[in-house]
Amino acid sequence: MAEVTAAAVKELRERSGAGMMDCKKALSENNGDMEAAVDWLRTKGLAAVAKKSSRTAAEGLVGVAVAGTKGVAIEVNSQTDFVAKNDQFQSFVRDVVAIALEKGDDIEALKGQAMPNGGTVEDALVANISTIGENQVLRRAKAVEVAKGAVIPYVHNAAAPGLGKIGVLVALESDAGVDVLEPLGKQIAMHIAAAFPLALDESGLDQDILERERQIATEKAAESGKPADIIAKMVEGSVKKFAKENALLSQPIVMDGKTPVADVVAKAAKDAGTTIVLKDYVRFQLGEGIEKEESDFAAEVAATAGLTK
Repeated sequence: MAEVTAAAVKELRERSGAGMMDCKKALSENNGDMEAAVDWLRTKGLAAVAKKSSRTAAEGLVGVAVAGTKGVAIEVNSQTDFVAKNDQFQSFVRDVVAIALEKGDDIEALKGQAMPNGGTVEDALVANISTIGENQVLRRAKAVEVAKGAVIPYVHNAAAPGLGKIGVLVALESDAGVDVLEPLGKQIAMHIAAAFPLALDESGLDQDILERERQIATEKAAESGKPADIIAKMVEGSVKKFAKENALLSQPIVMDGKTPVADVVAKAAKDAGTTIVLKDYVRFQLGEGIEKEESDFAAEVAATAGLTK
């Protein structure tokens, strides 16, 4: 059996919302496997739906920029939040966003692109690490573009213009003017930042994620003792509910909690007298899926629950 550490219990508590001892048991029952432990807690009804990588787990900055009908978002990680406030680091992120906007979002190709002050992006990154004294990583980039219309950027709690911990791009394809598209895009972008959709529509949801939901729903339904045909309907209903809640177009927009995003777009199109299509979006949250070391809280848990550090 794998050793259950205090740090693992802490992470599972934060991801699941379950109690400390329930988390310890879940990890013990699943040989320390974090994903299996999350599923175990959900099967037992002890955890809320957990979106993998929905929490910030690393420092640095997300940067966004747009030019006409194209936009790009990048993430550059650092070890501490202090570096994210550094002028040199912020300047580097801005430069790389601008390069990605022109040259594309392939990370390996970006590293070889020229920086404004000479050298490549990779050279500048190495220089940053040397002068700032902290490891940094150009982690990811994604561009979106429409044939006509606009790409609207949004940064939640911006640390500086175009830089922050959550960056969003909304791509709206339309003949409508910017006076229509910009406020609509901003509204949708703020929703995306808050609601964390997993795909544009239900057809775009990862099939592995849906299958995982199906397995969890099947185990929960089986405990009801109902007939097989009823259980099958319960499972399908649960999976459909999950898909609806996690696809952007079917999510109720956070501004009123009722109107699906698709209907918000349709109303804006009707009012403008032209077609508006929500073509794509990007949502980068700093540190999605990256684990970072924790010590203080882990030590506290260890002291109160008799766990190893």
